Amino acid sequence: MAAANSNMRVVIAGAGGRMGRTLISAIAATRGMALAGAVDAPGSAVIGRDAGELAGLGPNGIKVTSDAAALLKDTDGLIEFTIPAATIAFAEMTAAAGLVHVIGTTGHSAEEEAVIAKAANRATIVKSGNMSLGVNLLAGLVKQVAKTLDDDYDIEIFEMHHNKKIDAPSGTALMLGRAAAAGRGIDLATHSARGRDGMTGARKPGDIGFASLRGGTNIGEHRVIFAGPAESIELTHRAEDRLIFARGALHAALWARGKKPGLYSMADVLGLSDK
Repeated sequence: MAAANSNMRVVIAGAGGRMGRTLISAIAATRGMALAGAVDAPGSAVIGRDAGELAGLGPNGIKVTSDAAALLKDTDGLIEFTIPAATIAFAEMTAAAGLVHVIGTTGHSAEEEAVIAKAANRATIVKSGNMSLGVNLLAGLVKQVAKTLDDDYDIEIFEMHHNKKIDAPSGTALMLGRAAAAGRGIDLATHSARGRDGMTGARKPGDIGFASLRGGTNIGEHRVIFAGPAESIELTHRAEDRLIFARGALHAALWARGKKPGLYSMADVLGLSDK
């Protein structure tokens, strides 16, 4: 691990992806941070390429590798927007080394969530369905509105993303759903309507509905609708640049440095948690 009084050295996993490249670029512009390495999956076309060139910065001398374990021997943490299976592998590595681990990956199963929680006994993990400040503020508002309005107001969550996204509903939509459920004092798992097709019958009172759209290059749009008698209330967030997620992830990493091991959220990072 690097010295505590130096720049925080972080490894970026998924370096060849959209978010990986954005993170590499953002690190170069962030005071107190330095890129310690760049990782991508074995067989990826970016293995061996210069990470700076990938991010449009020009050469920085850091080659993309598939050997994350070697890089983590001399770093403070890892940030990843990858796939669920990769998150589990990285969590085991960061736990073994007692590092900071920022997880922007979404779509984890209940079993994978349990593995991450166990890894947080030794790693300092910040995990969120969305790393942006605006979305986390939105989640706080959703919880408050859901708490204030009764079951006469149906809750529907709409989300749209680019055509390359592989999970649905989005991690952000589920985060907003959990916020709404917390406001209502219910369990999202038993009050969730994930898809409607055919003769579904009337809407079940108390359910939180989800609708997912995919197309084009949409970075991310989320709307939470409270549909009541003769009126509706909509809370909306639109992402215009992936840089908002990168900045949030870097902010989370810097916040987590020096914190005791545990599983944290962006609400903790931003001081919005009820903890």
